[in-house]
This record gives sequence, C-alpha cells and structure tokens, in this order.
Amino acid sequence: MLMILAVASSGVLGAATAMAQAPDSSLFSLMQRWGNVEYQMQGDAQLRAFEDLAGEVDMLARSEPENSHILTAQGVILASFAKAKGGLGALDLAKQARTALEKAIAIDPQGEDGSAYMTLGALYQHAPGWPIAFGDDDKARQLLERAVSIRPAGIDTNFYYAQFLEDQGKDDDALTYAQRAVDGQSRAGRPSDEALRKEARNWLAERR
Repeated sequence: MLMILAVASSGVLGAATAMAQAPDSSLFSLMQRWGNVEYQMQGDAQLRAFEDLAGEVDMLARSEPENSHILTAQGVILASFAKAKGGLGALDLAKQARTALEKAIAIDPQGEDGSAYMTLGALYQHAPGWPIAFGDDDKARQLLERAVSIRPAGIDTNFYYAQFLEDQGKDDDALTYAQRAVDGQSRAGRPSDEALRKEARNWLAERR
C-alpha cells in the first residue's frame, strides 16, 4: 500500500498566508479546508472532499501556473489525497504531487520556507521504488535535509527528518532531531506548530 505523509498544516497555511494576507483569499480558504479534511474527516467522505479540493487547486494552478504558493498547496493536497486513497490507485496522484512540488521549488529555491521540500521528501520516502513508482530514500534524505537547512529551528522540519532517520535505522540520530523538534521555534499564528511539538514529545517518550 502506498503510504504518503502530508506536511504539517502549519507549513502549508504559512505558504497560503504568504501569498495573500486577506482572510477571504481563495488559497488561504482552500488550505484551511484542507486542514479540516486532513485531520477531521475519514473514509469516503474524506476522499470526496479531497477530490473537490484537488479540482479547486487545479483551477487555481491553471490560472497562475508560475505561482509557487499555489503549486506548493497543490502538491500538499494531492499528496494528502494519495495518502487517503492508498494502494496503487494513489500512484498517479503522487506523481502529480511530485510534479507540482518540483515546479514550485524551481520557481522558489527556498521551497516555501522548506514546506515544499518536506512534502516532496515524504513522497520520495513513502512511494514505492522503481519500477512501480519513484520512491528513493537517497532523494528523500536530500530533500528533508534541505528542509532542515532552510529552517533549522523548525518543529516540523526536524520532526519529519527524525521520522525518516528512524525508518533508516538511525535511532540515535532520530532522537536527536526529534528533541530539536520539541525544542523548536513555534511561529506566530501557527497553532499547529504546537500540536506537532506535542506529537514529537509523545514520539520521544515512546522511544526512551
């Protein structure tokens, strides 16, 4: 089964906010709804909601094909949709997410303050490898390390990298980065940073 991690909502909502500060911004509203679908819904209802969100963000991306904020949001929504759908049926969604995120990074080398790199790294980490799909642990490592280098005190960047390191059998290093996530900087207006800090703290407690 295809398992794909979604980026923490703090990073994605931050990208939406950077695009437009107005509360009725189409992208900001879209990503608020993404957070609700990702964390509050399940089953068929979640899949239908993700399908609707994917259609909406596709329209935005078509209208502004060089907007890195929209492309990052598109990648995150499609990655979440793929995770929810699971199985081989999710592969096309994962490939579309990869394309959107790679284009976003090409336009903005900082990758939305690391958010695009995190999502893309998770895709490479959890997608099946060749010949089924594009999964690649070395590529995942490069992308997740890039996210950490862009935001070294980030709660999300460090925690995602910690989880990757654990998957690679580097338990001591994983604990180090998880602790950095617990000690990381919570960004103003990002309540989900604190939610992720709590998750990282619980993750550490289970392993010590």
